[in-house]
Amino acid sequence: MIDFIGDIHGHADKLKELLLKLGYSKPDNFYVHSNPNRKVLFVGDYIDRGPKIRKTLEIVKSMVDNGSAIALMGNHEYNALCFHFQETAGGHLRKHLIKNIIQHYETLKQFQNRQEEYEGYLEWFKTLPLVYETEQFRAVHACWDDKIINFLKTKLINNRLTDELIYESVKKETQLHEAIEETLKGKEIKMPECLNFKDKDGTVRTEIRIKWWENPAQITYKDISVEPLDNLPATKIDLTLLKSTDFYKEDEKPVFFGHYWLKGKPLLNKENVCCLDYSVAKCGYLVAYTFDGESTLDPQMLTFVENFCDDKETLEEKSSVSM
Repeated sequence: MIDFIGDIHGHADKLKELLLKLGYSKPDNFYVHSNPNRKVLFVGDYIDRGPKIRKTLEIVKSMVDNGSAIALMGNHEYNALCFHFQETAGGHLRKHLIKNIIQHYETLKQFQNRQEEYEGYLEWFKTLPLVYETEQFRAVHACWDDKIINFLKTKLINNRLTDELIYESVKKETQLHEAIEETLKGKEIKMPECLNFKDKDGTVRTEIRIKWWENPAQITYKDISVEPLDNLPATKIDLTLLKSTDFYKEDEKPVFFGHYWLKGKPLLNKENVCCLDYSVAKCGYLVAYTFDGESTLDPQMLTFVENFCDDKETLEEKSSVSM
């Protein structure tokens, strides 16, 4: 009996609203469901962007510490660790480039003059598993690929990163680097014909995140892109550009994840595939799925709360796509 919750990104008020809507209350110092057999599984990305990052971490960690939640690592927690870890030759594992500083800015700002508290949360990030699986479901932050997940299970310690593994994971020539990139950030393919687009942060991209749950041999560039881009052609994909043509099959157990900044009203991706990230930090929704062990997911089990924002921000978001 699990309530899966998508990317929060520091929107603690929306998290509290969603927890209450799901039947959780706070009789002590942490949220708990009225049914002691029900708990939350958070799929990662608790920090960056939002106005109440410290409060978000407090809520999530207190639930984990008291057994009413499980929390996975997202790419933003992984990035924060790499941003903090120093290289032996100077600098940091995640370079302090302007775009990286901007991405972490809200987190750093909200922990200003609270260095010890922040470093405590960084230590906690290392306790977060990257994947979670039972006989009934799978959960991951961005992408479930059996071959990659099986490799990670042999490499990680209880599905978690150690300091040594973090240092190894940033080395681009290693299998661990590729596995972490796909598991926490998803699969990508290069756009055809020298096309590009600007992502939600204004960074120009030439690769698109793809729907790893769809068969790439039966779909076009336009349809396989997670981000709806007008300039993508409705032509067959060059499969040689993919590292693997594997995809998530219809007969596999339900899988839950976040990461992709989907837009519009929350929907199921397939009867066994559920993305829970609907852009709460960009005028969207914070989303949950209430799971009771069913092999076929039911869209009626989605619960969400809306994060209203002004028209100016909405227009800026819609204008981010370009040739």
